[in-house]
Amino acid sequence: MTAQRLEGRTAIITGGAGGIGAATGQLFCEHGARVALVDLPGSPLAEVAAEIRHQVPGAQVLEIHADVGVEQSAATIVRQVLERFGALDVLVNLAGIRSYEPLAEAKAETWDRILKANLLSYAYLVREALPALRSSGRGSIVNVSSTHAVNPRKGMGQYDVTKAGILSMTRTLAFEEAPHKVRVNAVCPGLTLTPFHVKRLGRTKEDLLAEKSAYNLQERWADSREVAYPILWLASDEASFITASTLMVDGGQHV
Repeated sequence: MTAQRLEGRTAIITGGAGGIGAATGQLFCEHGARVALVDLPGSPLAEVAAEIRHQVPGAQVLEIHADVGVEQSAATIVRQVLERFGALDVLVNLAGIRSYEPLAEAKAETWDRILKANLLSYAYLVREALPALRSSGRGSIVNVSSTHAVNPRKGMGQYDVTKAGILSMTRTLAFEEAPHKVRVNAVCPGLTLTPFHVKRLGRTKEDLLAEKSAYNLQERWADSREVAYPILWLASDEASFITASTLMVDGGQHV
């Protein structure tokens, strides 16, 4: 059996009710972490946490319903985690929303909403979590961006801009936090089959997995767990000499 990579550590995972967030939460628990899953009120967070506890007996999971795009939420989230677990070692920023507007038609309210959710939420949580992450002595931040941070598309410019901003933020944070022994890295997922996409496409998961895709060299969708593993690795001591890096998890889309 593989040694538990996060034994005794505490992690915050935003976007915890989504496909990649849920998979990351379960994988972290399998590897010994105490996990706080954060997502919006009304999200299926309770169901995700219950499934993790079912799959991982003894898993310690804290459910926090919050809008991470609201600045005040960050301090509340970190406070709840420290009150419950007494420490914080890993922050996984994963929350995000989409918009489908050409930049020539992008509305101010859409910009405001997507910047708050996709970029400012990362900045707010990092700021509030850093004192605890510094105290950890082995703090790790993993910011989840997108392959479209470096391969932008037409019609989703606002989303792609925020994802590019995450990469810049990651490198700057790594520079600033190196003296405090906090590592900061980014993961860029490609085509990942999450419940969002299954619902959006109106197809079964099995049908979509069976189809070939021209989207990447492997000609397929990724399973959420295939993205969760790189996040786990970057959060662990196995990646102790890795910081300011961007890991493309996209089946070769960027080639």
